[in-house]
Amino acid sequence: MPVIYHIPWIYTPVRTVLAIWHQLTKTEIPELAKCSVLMRERGRVEETIHAMQRAGAGSLQVISDFDMTLTRFAHNGKRVPTTHNILDNRLLINEDCTKKMRELLNTYYPIEIDPCRTAEEKLPLMVEWWTKVHELLIQQRIRKDMLAQAVKESRAMLRDGYKVFFDRLAEQQVPLLIFSAGVGDVLEEVIQQNHVFHPNVHIISNYMDFDQTGVLQAFKGQLIHTFNKREGALSHAAGLRELQGRPNVLLLGDSLGDLTMADGVSEHENILTIGFLNDQVDERKESYINSFDIVLVKDETMDVPNAILRHITSCRDNK
Repeated sequence: MPVIYHIPWIYTPVRTVLAIWHQLTKTEIPELAKCSVLMRERGRVEETIHAMQRAGAGSLQVISDFDMTLTRFAHNGKRVPTTHNILDNRLLINEDCTKKMRELLNTYYPIEIDPCRTAEEKLPLMVEWWTKVHELLIQQRIRKDMLAQAVKESRAMLRDGYKVFFDRLAEQQVPLLIFSAGVGDVLEEVIQQNHVFHPNVHIISNYMDFDQTGVLQAFKGQLIHTFNKREGALSHAAGLRELQGRPNVLLLGDSLGDLTMADGVSEHENILTIGFLNDQVDERKESYINSFDIVLVKDETMDVPNAILRHITSCRDNK
């Protein structure tokens, strides 16, 4: 016999009440049922999304990686270039530099994504990789006025649905902090050429330092690589006035190192993490499911982030 709660004029079995309540409160995001979506705790994900929706757009900030997160990983079976790879253009670097950069990629990228190594083990090797690449680029005396053309000639592609993502955040005045271990100058040019560099976009990345004649002479400030984003979050992001008073965070990344990008958020209330699992799926699936709230497997679109944003920033139920 079901338990009956005797509320005046209402005699409904508890199971029915709970079912109705679940229907009323659950998130209505069909995109979460896509076959590319993996979740360890679907109930917790839905609760977090609903809590963010109740708080509204004014309490939200979005923190995202760039390469292979906001940009596609591949298109028509070919890898899409990262911001470092875009510099592989005869306008900017010679053939010998290209060869050396590819050798470094073949050496260090397998280490970066190796599920058997800890972040602590990878960290000094990532510093080594980025430092060597930057030294090679500086030797090429890259001209600032050639960057736009190199981006234009590249196969750089933002994920399908990127315009909806950037535009909705701008319309809702939700700050987007792009945290990238790539090259900031190239990153800016990519989003500029895609017409989505809105005023709400803030970028923390490795920026080039050009001399008075517009020739690359160094890289500015502290080196940012895949596994030291926590330090960058604490030193840079924490000081951004636009992020103050926004305790809810939607975080997007493609590496476990990206999970530390929200460490600069003081007094956070809800953090929802989305991880793009682009390659070596079988080897890395378990660690991604255990680390990110939502894992998107070989999904080259922004469908899921856009659906979640649409739900969070909708006025219904916002208080």
